[in-house]
Amino acid sequence: MKKTTLIVSGLVAYTLAFGQGTPQSEVLYPTEFHISQPLSDLPNYEETDKLYEKNEVEDRMHRAPTTFDFSVEKDGAAYGNDQSSIQKSMGNKSPMATISSYAGQSGSGYPPDPTGAVGPTQYVQAVNATPFKVFNKTTGATIMAAKNIGALWSPATANDGDPIVLYDKYADRWVLTQFGSAGNKIYIAVSTTNNPAGTYACYTYTSALFPDYLKFSIWQDGYYMTSNQETGPSTAAFGRLYVFERTAMLAGTAGARSVTATFAVGGTSGFWCPLPADADGTLPPAATPCPFFWYTDNTWAGSVDGVKYCKATVNWTPTTPTCTISAATQITTAAFNGTYVSSWDDIPQPGSTQYLDGIGGVATFRAQYRRWAGYNTVLLNWGVLITSTPRVRAIKWVELRETTPGTWTLYQEGIYQPDAKSRWVGSMAMDDNGSIALCYARSSSAAGDYPSLCYTGRCASDPLGTMTFAETVAKAGNSSQGGVNRFGDYSQTSLDPIDGLTYYHTGEYISGGGPATWIYSFKLTPCTAGINDAVDLNNQVSAFSANGGINVKAENLNVDGELVVDLFDINGKQIEGKKIVVNGNSLETTFSSANLSAGTYLVRVAKMNTSFQRVVKVAIAK
Repeated sequence: MKKTTLIVSGLVAYTLAFGQGTPQSEVLYPTEFHISQPLSDLPNYEETDKLYEKNEVEDRMHRAPTTFDFSVEKDGAAYGNDQSSIQKSMGNKSPMATISSYAGQSGSGYPPDPTGAVGPTQYVQAVNATPFKVFNKTTGATIMAAKNIGALWSPATANDGDPIVLYDKYADRWVLTQFGSAGNKIYIAVSTTNNPAGTYACYTYTSALFPDYLKFSIWQDGYYMTSNQETGPSTAAFGRLYVFERTAMLAGTAGARSVTATFAVGGTSGFWCPLPADADGTLPPAATPCPFFWYTDNTWAGSVDGVKYCKATVNWTPTTPTCTISAATQITTAAFNGTYVSSWDDIPQPGSTQYLDGIGGVATFRAQYRRWAGYNTVLLNWGVLITSTPRVRAIKWVELRETTPGTWTLYQEGIYQPDAKSRWVGSMAMDDNGSIALCYARSSSAAGDYPSLCYTGRCASDPLGTMTFAETVAKAGNSSQGGVNRFGDYSQTSLDPIDGLTYYHTGEYISGGGPATWIYSFKLTPCTAGINDAVDLNNQVSAFSANGGINVKAENLNVDGELVVDLFDINGKQIEGKKIVVNGNSLETTFSSANLSAGTYLVRVAKMNTSFQRVVKVAIAK
């Protein structure tokens, strides 16, 4: 085992010197580094299912509830949900059966904070506080018995919680993280090979404030981290972003640096954590800024319903690297109600007066980022309140697109509430076909509707703002949880790096009166029927190939405002999309066909959040 204790004069190097309440940037160096023993040499974690041995994780002391300045009850419907954005019926596509389905770990704490990622042949899961385990991704067979993340360090660190597991497919490595309560530690372990049961390069960093609810992502120039450590009053609050030197960590460099910077938040208070964009598909090109996102709610004074984002640019070249964060940009969405109970008692259970935590205040993990021809996408979701009596919560989701570099806009949105049950702790991903999966927990006061794990989805060619697949129950709960409201605090959906089409999810459900976790996989198939069902029979839309392009013309549309025009291959895989404002009930636009093969393609013209959709076929001959 290689071990290095780093004693750096001035562990924090300030690149900007500001007073309290002003944005600032600084550089952190690891306070300790070593290469771990092989996991086979570490002691096994002894898991227990005895509820009396489980304890509530002590992170809630850092999570003050949000102060809501306005509400539907006091101030009117403007602070509620836009009814036109709510999906009030189940999708009509046949449910998709799970492919793999097996038990995860239960851990030793409330909540379990299940996190996991899929690799070429393995699935690695971690829970509070904080065993991780390597499974055969297909069969669920144990490849390596559970070990504590803290056991990778020597001497072993405390296993305090909030683990995150990532598979960095661009480097074929595994990343394990957790926080340390004593001394505000950030622990990061990066596998030295593609074997998650091998050795790890282990880094310890110190945060100025406690890094509660830390969330990580993979980007071209670093591992990006956000957390719940906002400082200052809500009207002048600052969040903090951390970026860790990915290239140096992958090389096992002892002095891998981290650069951290604050940014203005404004309008929010209490529990809050933005999400950094997490690359899937292809890695962003060098020098691409990393965007990070959070939702805003008009129930916060001075805020509007929508999403804000900043862009972080890191320069690792100088000895003292820099991180520059742009001012926040606001994206407006349809109205939603993001309020929640200050006691965190939000989700009903059958036959019990104990409510569960609805995880209000944050968009839930992760903010998947994908690159496409002509645009990029990010998916976000968070919890919203539907009714207070009876108490029902649902999932608000959005797809953002970047068609102009650096500028993100809303492409589609919806609130998934197809019945009177509560759904929460969502996690989303988009596959290589552009289809979207939404995985979540579900519960209600109805008899037998115990907290369970479910999923739905939509094809890229389906009507915007809707989940068109009927809900599938991946793992049914068998009881309600008593005595404590902690649940989640998050779940994780990842995409198989081999086929780019198989989703893997891990989340919490309730079994035997307490927390349990499950791991399952599925595909969204078929995803071609929806677009063919909408083929235009009214001759309102035409498309033809000429002069290296696909020319699209729409007339007599009888709709106004902004429409989306999308190009798909014949299998329903989206190639390009754009937004166009209708001029006199008509529009014209062109897609380049220079990089397209000969064949038949589909063009869709649609209006967001409505049933208006017209699709035509166009042939390209080369």
